[in-house]
Amino acid sequence: MFRWEDTVDDEQVAAITAGLSTLPGLIPQIADYRFGGDAGVNEGNFDFVVVADFASVDDYLAYRDHPDHRALIADLVTGNVADRAAVQYVIDD
Repeated sequence: MFRWEDTVDDEQVAAITAGLSTLPGLIPQIADYRFGGDAGVNEGNFDFVVVADFASVDDYLAYRDHPDHRALIADLVTGNVADRAAVQYVIDD
């Protein structure tokens, strides 16, 4: 989850969204990938979320370290995020 810097505008969020939308086609280890802005239902929420599913921890690590993912972070995310929160968890079937 991201909380944007006060200086981030709609154009920057659109660029990040467009960049994120390319990742499933570039990183085959992504099983499911969803992202978007907060619905505005509750005060104090983060501004944006990315939810990604992977078949294994190794697939997540491949995504985390993938050059296209790292480039997107460096080029579009870094410097625009005031706060970030993340959780990785395993679903036991």
